[in-house]
Amino acid sequence: MRTFSAEEGWPALRASWADRLPEADLAALDEATAFASRHHGDQTRPAGEPYLEHLLEAARVLVEAVGITDADVLRAAVLHDVVEDTACTLDEVREHFGDRVAALVDWVTKPPCSEGRSREEARAAYLDSLNSAPDDAILVKLADRLSNVQRLDTHPRPEKRRAYYDETVRSVLPLAERHPWFRAWYDAWRSEFRRLTQ
Repeated sequence: MRTFSAEEGWPALRASWADRLPEADLAALDEATAFASRHHGDQTRPAGEPYLEHLLEAARVLVEAVGITDADVLRAAVLHDVVEDTACTLDEVREHFGDRVAALVDWVTKPPCSEGRSREEARAAYLDSLNSAPDDAILVKLADRLSNVQRLDTHPRPEKRRAYYDETVRSVLPLAERHPWFRAWYDAWRSEFRRLTQ
């Protein structure tokens, strides 16, 4: 099972994509990466790595594994958590990056809990809504979740590992059926991490 890392940072990743993406698209990703970095600040992932690594891993999956070269999809991958996990608004994303990027970010942003609905119910409704998402939004979601689960055994809370495994199998693997590369990757991942449920 292939894993993806971005610990070398954006400049090294950018240099490695110089033969895959035109300079204008790399410049657009410069802007998105700077924007995400500014908003996420010193946030870290549960295992302690800088948050930006997760965002760049998602973009790396799309470019290097799936062959995506659409700059809007790649910018959405870098920006996919900025509304959900920072004070940034969707309007700010739209103002800086346009309607299409904002729409993709919106699809993969979990809405805040509403009154009368538990956090679990809101999360389930969000995941269910992805069944009607456009293909480009599904690609961003699959790359995002891949980054989150590829090293699931490093998550500090065992109960979260099990719950995230179960949720991924139940709600994300069906989305991967649309895309042969993701389908194969998630099949291998499911087998490798099945032990977390025991």
